[in-house]
Parts: sequence; C-alpha cells; structure tokens
Amino acid sequence: MRRLVRCALYSSPAYGAVPLVPVNGSLRCATGGIDCFLWCIPFRYRANNDETSDDEHKKLVEVLMINSQSGPGLLFPKGGWENDETVEEAAAREAIEEAGVRGDIVHLLGFYDFKSKTHQDACCPEGMCRAAVFALHVKEELTSWPEQSTRQRTWLTVPEAASQCRYQWMQEALLTGFSDWLDKWSRGGGGTNCDPA
Repeated sequence: MRRLVRCALYSSPAYGAVPLVPVNGSLRCATGGIDCFLWCIPFRYRANNDETSDDEHKKLVEVLMINSQSGPGLLFPKGGWENDETVEEAAAREAIEEAGVRGDIVHLLGFYDFKSKTHQDACCPEGMCRAAVFALHVKEELTSWPEQSTRQRTWLTVPEAASQCRYQWMQEALLTGFSDWLDKWSRGGGGTNCDPA
C-alpha cells in the first residue's frame, strides 16, 4: 500500500473552510549561505479522448502552473515554511494559497539549486537558493483561494508546461524529476513517499 503524506492542517475534513488570507512570516532556512524554499508540482489525471479507462496510469497527466507576479512565464506554487509545519505541510499550504488546489504530497522529487537576484544580500551575495520540489496529486480545485486576485492557474500537459517554465531549473525539475518519477510510478515503482528516488 502506498504511503501518502497528507497535510493535516489543510486536507483534513475537520479543518473546514480555507482561510482567504495568506500565511505571513514564512521562514527561510539559510544553510551555508543558501536560502531554502519548497515548490510543488500539482498534477491530475485526465482521460484521453481515445481512452475510456478508469486506470489513472493510462490517462493523460496535466500539471498546474500559475502566473508570475513579477514577469513573464509560468511557475509552480512555492514558498517557505512556518515553525509549526513540516515542509510537506508547507508545500500543500502553498498549493492552496497560490494555486487554489488541495491534494496529497506523494513524493519528494529532489533538490534543485538556482540563483535569485531578489535573494542577494550580505549573507549570500551570489543569491544562491535551493528548492525542495514535491509532487502533489490534486484532489480538489477550489473556487476561492487566498491569491486568486493576483494568480491565474493553467492546466498543461508536461511538454506544454516545460515550454512555459519561467526558469531553466524549474523545467529540469519537471522533465527529469517529475517525469522520471511519474514514469517509474506508472510502472509500479518510483516510490510514493517523500524520500528522493
């Protein structure tokens, strides 16, 4: 049986309504001069036009991307984490806040390093950052979410999403991390937990 890591705070039926105010004060973990963030790649299965199978592994996979608030191209939900939450919970929370989707974190896809001009400071003049990227299997698409006034969400096939990624490292995470994991998973392997394969 697959082990799913659930965000207890946001995916619990006992939680109720989603707060429409983003969580403030996210933490960044500075390790060796590198700022750490989490990203998730929300995905769903959609039936192919030529298939009527209920088997998820035979359906078309789509990923959800959101617009950037600071330039062209599309992104995956991202952020930091609070003192009282795990990185998996934070990834699920960011998916709710930025993209308005709820689901299960099913796998840690890996860690990706990148440079960010907005994170250049005295502690890290190069602006080096590291992203922990998770796969999030979408179970619910919300009609109201905290950043809906500034974010547009778009469902794309993996090749379409790769051509729309704002950053090269994000494209690599999608094509190598996510696609490789999904291929292994669809053949019965690849893991369903938050340990990188």
